[in-house]
Amino acid sequence: MNPSTTTSTAKGTRPYAMTTRAANAASTRDRIAREAAALFLADDYDDVTLAKIAKAAGVSHQTVLNHFESKEGVVGAAAEIIGTETTDRRKATPGDRDGAIAALAAEYERIGDANARWAATADRVPALAPWLARGREHHQAWLAEVFGASLPDDHDARRDVVLQLHVATDVMSWKLLRRDLGLDQSEVEHLMREQVAAILDNRPTPTRAGHQRRKNR
Repeated sequence: MNPSTTTSTAKGTRPYAMTTRAANAASTRDRIAREAAALFLADDYDDVTLAKIAKAAGVSHQTVLNHFESKEGVVGAAAEIIGTETTDRRKATPGDRDGAIAALAAEYERIGDANARWAATADRVPALAPWLARGREHHQAWLAEVFGASLPDDHDARRDVVLQLHVATDVMSWKLLRRDLGLDQSEVEHLMREQVAAILDNRPTPTRAGHQRRKNR
């Protein structure tokens, strides 16, 4: 065998081997992050341990640490996945109020409890705060996009209306109605639609039955 041929062949396999290893590592990292996201959606933050994440992903505890260094590192990757999925799931045609609220309420059924748990935990787990802040920013951007045609042109007035919409459609408002007060999903959607209409159409806030409250004379 020609030594030069053997050397050339060996060199040729190295890039392939490196590419394969990199692909496998990326696949493992993605699997860990996705399994972690599922666990965080289902369980309290404190109950989701690195050992549980490793078991769900079918890897060792050390492998999780090799990829993310800490639980906080896993949180970041999981939050990215949840955020991307949320953006995809609540897409709505600008101007379609009913469709937007229906998509939002459906997504809150999936992530609302976890979001509320994270918000309650953020004071003692600082790593969660940036992801919650990013979520609020994304929500306001979504509101501005979906309801943009009904917003005022004036910058300050526009900001005020977006903030009002945020209060009406925030996940904590959903939690109050859905969990604390025990309303069903259709009732929550109805109330959110009515609140959004009251804000955008600048009319009195309707009652649950849909009747407008009279302005104080």
